[in-house]
Formats: sequence, C-alpha cells, structure tokens
Amino acid sequence: MDADTHYSSDVAFTPSVKEIQTRKGSRRSYARVEERGGWATAITPELKVFVESQISFFMATANKDCQPYIQHRGGPPGFLRVVNDKTIAFVDYVGNRQYITQGNLADNDKAYLFLIDYGSRSRVKIWGTASVVEGDQALINNLMPKGYQARPEQVIQFNVDAWDANCPQHIPLRFEANEVLKAMESRDVRIKELEAEIAALKAAASKR
Repeated sequence: MDADTHYSSDVAFTPSVKEIQTRKGSRRSYARVEERGGWATAITPELKVFVESQISFFMATANKDCQPYIQHRGGPPGFLRVVNDKTIAFVDYVGNRQYITQGNLADNDKAYLFLIDYGSRSRVKIWGTASVVEGDQALINNLMPKGYQARPEQVIQFNVDAWDANCPQHIPLRFEANEVLKAMESRDVRIKELEAEIAALKAAASKR
C-alpha cells in the first residue's frame, strides 16, 4: 500500500493513530477498510433518514489554539436537515449568546458531528467543515421546523468530508419519554378493551 495515498478515513487516522493501531494490533483490519477506499464521503439515503430523525446531536469545534469545544443541539425530528449528499444544515437558535462555536469556526472551520440514537443503539460520526450563515431569512425559513417554539438567529452549514457508523457495543438502551408515554397509552387502551371483553363474558356466563 502506497504510504502517500490519502484515504477519507485519514481525517481521523493520522500517522500517530496508525502507529498506535499497529502497536496494539488493530492496524490490519483498518488497512482493509482503506483498501476499499476508506470511509464514505457522501450522505446515503439511509444516512439521510437517520440524520433527519434525530432530536439531539453534538457538534465539536476547536479554536485557533486547538482547544476543543462540544455543543449540544436539539429540536424536533427534521430540525437537522440534509440539504444534499455533501451538506447538512440546521437553524441555530438564540441561546445563552456565548457564541463559542461561531467564534471557533471563524478561526478554524474544521468540525465534527456526533449523532447517537439510544433506542436503536446506533451512532454516527461525521467529519467535515462548517460555516455560519447570518442574515439569510429565506434560508432560515426553509430550515426552521414548522411550529417549533424557538427564536432562530442564523444557520450553520456542515460540509461532509467523511463519516462512519459504529457498532452498538456499550451503547445503553434508552427510550425517549414521548415514546414510552405512547407505549403506555396503547397498553392502557388494550387493558380497557380486555377488561370490557372479560366483563361481557362474565355477564353472558351468569345468564346461562
């Protein structure tokens, strides 16, 4: 394998990382991934469905001194939007007005998205670059979730360089509160139906 060949997974597998992989015995398996071209670099239809179903994600940036920062973002399903096979965007709502992510991106446009779905025990890591779009009301209107009570301020656009999906190992199984509530409501309706059926059977039996 040519040492000068670049793979999409090199965004994470730096020479130092590869050296450690070699020392600890995992380099061969990741080399096989590289032989197949590395990680995916475009958003597939399956990834689009996963991305747009999320109600929460984490975005990592770093300032010019390489100090990392992770910011959480949440909203209704679809608030994180796939614009095309290389671009993800979302409306940045008014928050505590610290603007750390925006300041970091002004100095260093490299960014990273971490998406995790506890219900399906799935996680996706996405590397790329990001930018902040201010003053584009048409873009905000296009991306803003309908009926969502939040104050939009600007838009963040994320350009995908590479992405990888992890195995479910060590991801705890958790469910969103609204999903549990719906399941309980469905259960309660079924219990009432069964109770009514039992009462009807008892009444019929007593008349014999």
